[in-house]
Amino acid sequence: MNNVELFITYDGPALRDHVMDVKDLAPALIAIGGLFEESNRVLNGSEIKLKIQVKALEPGSFGINLEIIQSTLSHFSNILTGETVTSILNLKEIIIGGVVFGTVTVQGLFGLIRRLKGGKPDSINDLKNGYIEIAFKDETFIIPSKLLELYKEESIRVAVQDSLKPLHRVGIETFNIIDKKKLIEKVSKDEVHFFDAPHIADQKILEYEHESAYSIVSLAFKEDNKWRLHDGSSTISVNVKDESFLNDVEHNRISFAKGDILICKVKTTQYKSSTGLKTEYDLLNVIDHQPAGRQLNLLDDLL
Repeated sequence: MNNVELFITYDGPALRDHVMDVKDLAPALIAIGGLFEESNRVLNGSEIKLKIQVKALEPGSFGINLEIIQSTLSHFSNILTGETVTSILNLKEIIIGGVVFGTVTVQGLFGLIRRLKGGKPDSINDLKNGYIEIAFKDETFIIPSKLLELYKEESIRVAVQDSLKPLHRVGIETFNIIDKKKLIEKVSKDEVHFFDAPHIADQKILEYEHESAYSIVSLAFKEDNKWRLHDGSSTISVNVKDESFLNDVEHNRISFAKGDILICKVKTTQYKSSTGLKTEYDLLNVIDHQPAGRQLNLLDDLL
């Protein structure tokens, strides 16, 4: 089991009494923990487990002493350029900086975001040795390939953004990461916009059309026309796209009662989103509307 400690501080006139609103502190702490946990997931998968603990508060600005504990499910430990970044020290250095390439100390995730101003590199050249060469505007620099993996991961960028949210408060000016009493990283209020997480569009995974029967749970007569329908096992929210059907409903040419059944042609689309799998339903065409009441089939009953 490995562990490291980091001292995180927020500084500014609003914190001169070493007091911070829990509504600012709690989400930021969760985001910092999420940053390390998500980075560990991306780089190590399920082989390595992390536990982040707040050990104590220390005077000076407003500080949080974090202890990051790492345990492994395997019996091996690879170096930084190996398949798994199993050293918590290496993981820490990739996030906050300190990785040495030749005679140059490479910045970590916060430094890379600042250097690229939150944007995309102009070009990327894989050096085939665990490092890559980045070209951006008028400069070229080298970073570990593992660092670029973190930079591209949406959940990690969101965690970085959320850890800096207190800087949007009046009177909180800087975010600092201190390691062994040395200031390693500092983000000021005027550069916090560089750290906003980029919007990543949902990725379409699957799309298909099918016919199905639904009972009506609730109707919506607003612009979005989202109806809630039940397919016999679950309730779904449906975007009604059948303009002819909607026009008949709007002009009272169709009326509904509890238990009515709609036979519909529906398009189902599934996406990979920042919150996981997302499914959307579009009602393309209402094929039939069957009233709720049921009648005996007299011919069958007489036979």
